[in-house]
Amino acid sequence: MTKIYIAGHRGMVGGAIRRQLEARKAKGEALELITRTHSELDLTDQAAVRDFMQAEKPDVVILAAAKVGGIHANNTYPADFIYENLMIEANVIHQSYTAGVTKLLQLGSSCIYPKAAPQPMAEDALLTGPLEPTNEPYAIAKIAGIKVCESYNRQHGVDYRSVMPTNLYGPGDNFHPENSHVLPALIRRFHEAAHDGLEEVTIWGTGTPRREFLHVDDMAEASLFVLDLPKADYDANTDPMLSHINVGSGADISILELAQMVAKVTGFEGRIATDTSKPDGTMRKLMDVGRLSKMGWEARIDLEDGITETYRWFLANYDTART
Repeated sequence: MTKIYIAGHRGMVGGAIRRQLEARKAKGEALELITRTHSELDLTDQAAVRDFMQAEKPDVVILAAAKVGGIHANNTYPADFIYENLMIEANVIHQSYTAGVTKLLQLGSSCIYPKAAPQPMAEDALLTGPLEPTNEPYAIAKIAGIKVCESYNRQHGVDYRSVMPTNLYGPGDNFHPENSHVLPALIRRFHEAAHDGLEEVTIWGTGTPRREFLHVDDMAEASLFVLDLPKADYDANTDPMLSHINVGSGADISILELAQMVAKVTGFEGRIATDTSKPDGTMRKLMDVGRLSKMGWEARIDLEDGITETYRWFLANYDTART
């Protein structure tokens, strides 16, 4: 029996990983899944995490817990973002080690890369330039998580791995009007515009910036793929001090094209206008997924199909998803 602790099992990514592990259990794999809600275990509390790890003694830890948010939240609460994420990573990774956990997977973010990183962004772009100022505190914390894993690998001979996803979306996403990311924000705006019979929806900027999106079920599948890789295969495709792996779809789309796709899915038939007085932000953010592709994994969920499924989830959970 393999005991797996999923930190952050109620988040979008942690929830998707848990669903896939539950499916493995249903097919006969000998797995015991360990979870705790935030009210049951505060991951920023070192003593609480120590006591939990010593009591449970998991075989594998999946660290999908993090404090996350959009530009508004990152700008408003930078201290919260850097402190909470640093504490979560330090506590979970260190206490995993002290409890004898030899295998751990940490989930990060594409925001670890410099603002002006060459496109597509390869793993070796890490620490080569200044970060995007709006989410620098969060990015610094996620970079630290990678380096904590690498340091424990080098000093203690454990097998702690990190995966860095591109922009994720899917069931369980955050559709809050101020704190959500671009795709769920567009789904909510176009749904409400269609529902209210509006003739026009305005999007920020020129609509020309390009972004990459990955369905959360693909991310969960990729995470477990990386976790399951034999150590020799993982080591052969990484470096002890550059060990993280990008996870993405390998394709991007302009914000205007994305808005048109969301309008189609939600049934909005009005005009889409652009507000060029608003900033575009970074013109392109695309992950180089060659390392993961070489290992044998590629995304499979088409973007429009994924948006359609996500919209169905949004409608089914409208009362809670929109708050």
